[in-house]
Amino acid sequence: MKFHYLASLTLLVLPLTALAIEPGPSSKAQQETENWLGLQVSGQAASPTVQRATPTERELAMQRLLESKRYAIPEKFGEDSASSGGSK
Repeated sequence: MKFHYLASLTLLVLPLTALAIEPGPSSKAQQETENWLGLQVSGQAASPTVQRATPTERELAMQRLLESKRYAIPEKFGEDSASSGGSK
C-alpha cells in the first residue's frame, strides 16, 4: 500500500521536473518570421493607399468562386491516376 502512494506521488511530481524551452526564437529564421508576423499584426508596413476592387473585378471574383464550386472534391484519389502520369 505504501508503495502505491510513493509511486503515485512520483508520477504526479515527474512533469514538474521537466525543463521548459527557453522563451524567444531558437534560430535566425524563426526570428525573421516573428518579425514579419509582428509587422503584419501591428500594421506598421501597411500601405497608406486604400485598395478597392471595381464592381467588374468583384463580379469576376464571384464568378471564379462559383466556378470552383461546380466540381466536387473526390472523397479519395485513386493511386492509379496519380502514379500513371496521365498516360494509360
